[in-house]
Order: sequence, then structure tokens, then C-alpha cells
Amino acid sequence: MIVAVRLAVPGEYAEIGRLTVAAYTESGQLGAATGYERVLADVVSRAADGTVLVAVDTRTDRLLGSVTFVLPGSRYAELAGPDEAEFRMLAVDPAAQGLGVGRLLVDECLRRAAEAGRGAVVICCRDFVVSAQRLYTSMGFHRIPERDWVPAPEVNLLALRKPLP
Repeated sequence: MIVAVRLAVPGEYAEIGRLTVAAYTESGQLGAATGYERVLADVVSRAADGTVLVAVDTRTDRLLGSVTFVLPGSRYAELAGPDEAEFRMLAVDPAAQGLGVGRLLVDECLRRAAEAGRGAVVICCRDFVVSAQRLYTSMGFHRIPERDWVPAPEVNLLALRKPLP
């Protein structure tokens, strides 16, 4: 399989929403009745206020994953300070997990942040999603516990940051 990361196009938004909800459901992140699945599925709004990227199997055009890249001031920026970029809603189709798709999407976010002149990238992830924490740590992200937060009851988010050269 050859995977390419590119900008999402409007005709893909419904599938991106479905894939994102499926990935978050599979990892146990939608257990609480927070309504977050509606936010995950609303790719039109994400694309209006950020950059929605997709990972695609180039042989089949099948969507394998997605992420939303944002700069400070975007309505989707939760942690990003003035010199930082952030990515949100990283999701890999459950059938494609473990194939390096998430890493490719994060790499593209890091590239875009550097291109935008940012000094670091920040991300938050659920406290129990060990696979995400492992990925981010392996890519040079470090915990910043002073920026951890709880946006809803029983939703504990860990903050991580990676300085850029």
C-alpha cells in the first residue's frame, strides 16, 4: 500500500466524518454522552476554520485517516499559543491502524507548522488512549501537565508539545 497525505475535498467530508467517529468509537473515546460525535462528524465546519488533511491509499483512493490542522485563534484551537500550531481529531480507520497512517498525518502537521514559522506543535489526547500517547512520544512530543484540562466530566485531556527546529 502506498499512502499519500493531501488536503481533503468537500466530496470526502461525509466519509471523513464517518471514519473519525468510527475511530473514536473503536478507541472508547465516545463512551460519555457529550455530543462530541457531532463535532467529529462536522467536517464542513472543521474545513472552514482549519485545514483538513487526509491519508489516502493511492492505489484504491480509499480514505485511511484524517486530521485537522489549526493555528491559534481558530475556533478549533484549544491549546495553541501565539508561536504554536495544533492538530485535532486525528483519526485512522480501525482497519488501517498500525500501518503508520497516523504518523504520516502528524508528520504533515509538523511540516505545515514549520512552514508557517511556528516554534512548536501542541496536541491533547485522552488520558487512557495509550496508543496515541505512544505515537506522540515516539515523535518527540513531551507532556506539559500544566496545560492538561477537563472539557467535560470524565474527559481528561493530556497536553503534549513538540518544539520545532
